[in-house]
Amino acid sequence: MKTIGAHVSAAGGVDQAVIRATEIGANAFALFTKNQRQWQAKPLEAKTIEAFKRACDTHGFGPGQILPHDSYLINLGHPEPEGLAKSRAAFVDECQRCEQLGLELLNFHPGSHLNKISESECLARIAESINQAHAATEFVVAVIENTAGQGTNLGFRFEHLAEIIDQVEDKSRVGACIDTCHAFAAGYELRSAADATTMLDTFERVVGRRYLRGMHLNDAKSTFASRVDRHHSLGQGNIGSEGFAALMRDPRTDDIPLILETIEPAIWPQEIQWLRDQQLGA
Repeated sequence: MKTIGAHVSAAGGVDQAVIRATEIGANAFALFTKNQRQWQAKPLEAKTIEAFKRACDTHGFGPGQILPHDSYLINLGHPEPEGLAKSRAAFVDECQRCEQLGLELLNFHPGSHLNKISESECLARIAESINQAHAATEFVVAVIENTAGQGTNLGFRFEHLAEIIDQVEDKSRVGACIDTCHAFAAGYELRSAADATTMLDTFERVVGRRYLRGMHLNDAKSTFASRVDRHHSLGQGNIGSEGFAALMRDPRTDDIPLILETIEPAIWPQEIQWLRDQQLGA
């Protein structure tokens, strides 16, 4: 089954994200469990946790349909001790918040070397950050998102994801999320059905199919291999429609959250329905 949704707002409480996902016809969604642009957040209250779990039960969302995202400030490959320690502590807090809410996945951008350490050392730091987070938590899966490769961000090659995963001790608690805009901007062709299939083939060969735990379905304002991260609505950017239709017909995208981060929330219901229609070749 395809589980399709969008990254919805949690304004007013995380339980409101469930309501907003339902309103757009989603059977999957993403959210921030705290303000994504602040380091600190007040702890989740018991009544907030209960309201979220009750809303999920009421509207039929299980943990496998929800892909929370961590703070944009976190850099698990930070080259400096203070920044690394701060990022690791914040990431553990994000993982613990997910576990309090009963969520099994946490999506995050891998990290940046800031031109101060090598790529391999940065990737090793990211893996060790995941290992430390696993030691401080019980079950949450760290889901590494590929990047467009802007600046000094790593994760723009599937080989980067594989190198991180190879150094994670508990392989059952690590995975990856493919963002289509990021992949296209990083040089993975997606404009035709064959291109989209080849991209998944490459991921399967380099990283491994079992590690694919979610996708972000975004068209791209940025051009191919530009290393620029600029999302667009489906079919309106430089990727177009054919690749997304092929992804929806591929069994490798079954039973994982397929999340829109496209730029017009007002048309998310139409985009979700269009994606569902592509399964039947509509």
